[in-house]
Amino acid sequence: MRQTGLQGRRRPVRRARTTPADPTTPPATDLVRRAFAPADIGAPGRLWVADPTYVATSEGRLYRAAVPDAFGRRVVGWGMADHPRTDLVLDALTTALQRRPPRAGVIRHSDHGRRHTAVASGARLRAAGPVASTGSVGDRFDHAVAERFFATRRVELPSRGEWPTRAAAEGAIFRSIETWDHTRRRHSTLGYLRPAASEEVQQRAAVA
Repeated sequence: MRQTGLQGRRRPVRRARTTPADPTTPPATDLVRRAFAPADIGAPGRLWVADPTYVATSEGRLYRAAVPDAFGRRVVGWGMADHPRTDLVLDALTTALQRRPPRAGVIRHSDHGRRHTAVASGARLRAAGPVASTGSVGDRFDHAVAERFFATRRVELPSRGEWPTRAAAEGAIFRSIETWDHTRRRHSTLGYLRPAASEEVQQRAAVA
């Protein structure tokens, strides 16, 4: 890297924060218990994780919610908006349901945040079929897949923090997911396979 003039981007040092729990809504049971490895999950469509975050633009924050499939680390649904309300999380869930109709009993794992507990206790989640699961409060390891997903993309996205508009940031995030994440980015958790390749290997093994 020194010979070619390349320099790696470092993750910014941030004060650890946890999402405050909603005291008015009983949390769902933790059905995952940190079993995020593909071998533990078994196949795509069995475990979805969810977490919202935001990126800064000159117009203000662009909030985004994603639903990665924990087996192959493929993003099956996402939503972006200028607000962090429950509708943002619902948009991501709706996209996931449309793009990847889930298996019966698919688990949707999240933290105790108000947006997630509102979805978990709402008619949309019950009607769609995913089973709600939440980790413990104040423990980021219970949400490791979702936390790692956003932490990595904060570093890898080009022109991070330099977008003039929310629309510009939204376009960059969409291109990153569709043209880089799914087909080119390798994951150590997947044996350095790409998400699309990992799912293809699993499908061939299932047929065999």
